[in-house]
Amino acid sequence: MKPLFFPEHPSFWFETLRMLGHITYGGADFGEVVVTAQRITPGDYDSWHDNWLATAERVDAEAAASLAGRHPVSARDGFLRASNYYRSAEFFLHGNSADPRIRHAYDASVRCFRQAAALFTPSVEPIEIPYEGTTLPGYLYRPAGAGDAALPTLVMFNGFDGTAEEMHFFGAAAAVERGYAVVTFDGPGQPGTLHRQGLHFRPDWENVVTPVLDHVLALPGVDPERVGVLGVSMGGYLAPRAAAFDQRIAAVVALDGVYDLGDISTASIPLPRKEAEERLRAPYAPEIDAALEAAMAASPIAKWAMEQGMFTMGVDSPRAFCAAYLDYHLRDGIAERISCPVLVCCGEDDGFFKGQPEALYEHLTCEKTFLSFTAEEGADAHCQAGAQRLAFARIYDWLDRTMTGHAR
Repeated sequence: MKPLFFPEHPSFWFETLRMLGHITYGGADFGEVVVTAQRITPGDYDSWHDNWLATAERVDAEAAASLAGRHPVSARDGFLRASNYYRSAEFFLHGNSADPRIRHAYDASVRCFRQAAALFTPSVEPIEIPYEGTTLPGYLYRPAGAGDAALPTLVMFNGFDGTAEEMHFFGAAAAVERGYAVVTFDGPGQPGTLHRQGLHFRPDWENVVTPVLDHVLALPGVDPERVGVLGVSMGGYLAPRAAAFDQRIAAVVALDGVYDLGDISTASIPLPRKEAEERLRAPYAPEIDAALEAAMAASPIAKWAMEQGMFTMGVDSPRAFCAAYLDYHLRDGIAERISCPVLVCCGEDDGFFKGQPEALYEHLTCEKTFLSFTAEEGADAHCQAGAQRLAFARIYDWLDRTMTGHAR
């Protein structure tokens, strides 16, 4: 797909495409996205923030006026869009974690989403999930008319840079349409816990999902034999990782699949993998530091990824982030431990995790399905950004078959 905006800035184009994709489930409006993108100075993070914030504030105010005028559907729709626009506003600011604009836009995004959540029928319920002496923020969805029925349930989460609120557009709304109960949450390193509790990512995500499943399985209306897990982006590593250690999971969707993030962190180092790892973990490696700085200067995607990685991993240098990433893998027999069916999704032109879905699929020994999305379909981008209806039709058709045929 040729970029409609920002042809010289792939990170800006991908985030715009991501926003356009969320139109499908109410997260944006085409004209609002277009006029906002047209105002942005390409490559300028401040311009990106200022213009998305202005759009968010305008839509937020209009939604508030609709609510005050007792127009709940209009208010709900406006708050949903405003939530997503606020999320986008602070997206590129994480190179300075102390920037007050980050928390301002994030808090506004959560507020707007919760205002929208209360206006659904049935309402989307904010929940707090017990976790290691604190809680993880999330949301509980139940389809209309479900009553006391025990429903197939999906636990879903975002990845490296998304929020639990964004999961409404990235799978939750589509699942509820099909009769699933859904629990979304932010784990360590994701915005809800990072901003409010200072929790950073951890590679052993089974120790995050296991207490979440304990909570979910205690909820009324959840069929314990049909609880699946869906992870988006880096969640395509986190979800399979959890399933390798928790046998209560009946199915996994890796959107898109990830096998070894160490492949990503060593990609810009022209050394054999073992030596690259040793250099990344070394107490002192100025030549590697220089190579990573050069990679950031040469690639806007690399620059953003390094800054985002330092922010979410709680480290203070690009090399420390790349070293941390080495621990996020399904090697050494971890992938082979998974016993439930797994759907591995793959975008033909994934600019972030090229080759990772194929590697995960190759190492799985459970029942597995590989689902490739193509440029001809307009679905070749990372996580099928821009093709949500197509992607979720195929994903949930697979899940319907799998959750019915593999109740345990």
